[in-house]
Amino acid sequence: MELALGTGSGLSILATIAAVLMWRLRSTARQEAEAIKAVAHEDARRATEEAEEEIRALKNEVRELRADLERREQRLADREERIDAEADRIQLARRELASAERVVEAKRAELRDVADDRRRILERAAGLTAAAARAELVKTLENQAKREAAVLVRDIENAARERGEERARRIVASAIQRVAGEQTAESVVSVLHLPSDDMKGRIIGREGRNIRAFESVTGVNLIIDDTPEAVLLSCFDPVRREVGRLTLDSLVADGRIHPHRIEEVYERSNAEVEQLCQRAAEEALVDVGITDVHPELVRLLGRLRYRTSYGQNVLGHLVESAHIAAMIACELGLDPAPVKRGTMLHDIGKALTHEVEGSHAHIGADVARRYGEDEDVVHAIEAHHNEVEARTVEAVLTQAADAISGGRPGARRESLEAYVKRLERLERIAASHEGVGKVFAMQAGREIRVMVRPDEVDDLQAQVIARDVAKQVEQELTYPGQIRITVVRESRATEYAR
Repeated sequence: MELALGTGSGLSILATIAAVLMWRLRSTARQEAEAIKAVAHEDARRATEEAEEEIRALKNEVRELRADLERREQRLADREERIDAEADRIQLARRELASAERVVEAKRAELRDVADDRRRILERAAGLTAAAARAELVKTLENQAKREAAVLVRDIENAARERGEERARRIVASAIQRVAGEQTAESVVSVLHLPSDDMKGRIIGREGRNIRAFESVTGVNLIIDDTPEAVLLSCFDPVRREVGRLTLDSLVADGRIHPHRIEEVYERSNAEVEQLCQRAAEEALVDVGITDVHPELVRLLGRLRYRTSYGQNVLGHLVESAHIAAMIACELGLDPAPVKRGTMLHDIGKALTHEVEGSHAHIGADVARRYGEDEDVVHAIEAHHNEVEARTVEAVLTQAADAISGGRPGARRESLEAYVKRLERLERIAASHEGVGKVFAMQAGREIRVMVRPDEVDDLQAQVIARDVAKQVEQELTYPGQIRITVVRESRATEYAR
């Protein structure tokens, strides 16, 4: 009986223990399930917040893009309004010019009538033959005709100047606003400033291994001399020189300079320069308003961002020439689109002149033809330096726009020797006329100031000297822009009171 009771009590204890263990297991499982559920809920909340953040970022980006598009549309509308206003001003100027021509023709007819009357009077008074009277008339009226012509020309010029000064100011202001661009002088050498002279030793490396690796990887000559805290990078290819400059700048900023690191930074800098060139070309095309250009032509245009011609940036020169050509085409009543396209691409061959033999005009024409440009555009490119005879109006306007952009004052540099010779030649031309006392070439050769002797030259003769000097300069010299000739006649009387 006791054995039976003991066995029953043990089984009850075991059942109780089992029940307790099952309860604990269930409680632990429930706690783990709640923990897993809490972690899953937190992950879901975090994922939701990240998704909402990305959605807000995308909305902000779309808003910025929409605002940029609206600003571009507004600029295009403003540009169209300015073009319409300029067309109206040009039409008014044409009517004024036609009226002035009619006045000049009437004056000429009056002069012819006066000359006929004088000839008949001389013939009747002198009883001479027509030939003798004509010879005497020419002899006696030669100076008078010059004086009357000078008076007439002066009056017409004054009247035209009064009407034209305001219009000229408007045209110049509009041109400056529409064709403004920075002009920078670049060379084949770039200077990189260092934080200290100790960096030069790290750039050179052990036994010069770093500098040799840099030059072999980049193709840029690295010149390290006694210049404090600076090194020079020299290369004829401006794109390659810019890649080398960015590479060395990154290496100096990082401080780790060794051959393997040089190769890594060079690849990154090369990609960065390509992106800068691509962006510059796209911005230039947007500025000009040209679309549907082959990607390879866009890439070549971007390489001209670091190319200069006589100190003038080639990409800036192309943008400026395209705007000028479009203005001229609009004034002539032509379609500006093909003219603008041919002018924008006329110097694209300069991106390949160091890789392909031949002139940049022929190289550019071949490249444009290869990538599907219209034949009129190709002809404008190959004829812009008269290597091929210009057969279309677009080619002629491309030549004119190229000459205006490259020849305007300040666009390109000229050597000091040529500059001094041109000034000396200007002074000699003005000094060769009778009655001239002193001559001064001023304003970098854009103005000649002629001082005449007042006892030998009167006011009308001063007008004649100014006109003769201007004609001689036009015939004998080649120069950009225009040269102003100012003749000064001054009389002085001096007395002393004692």
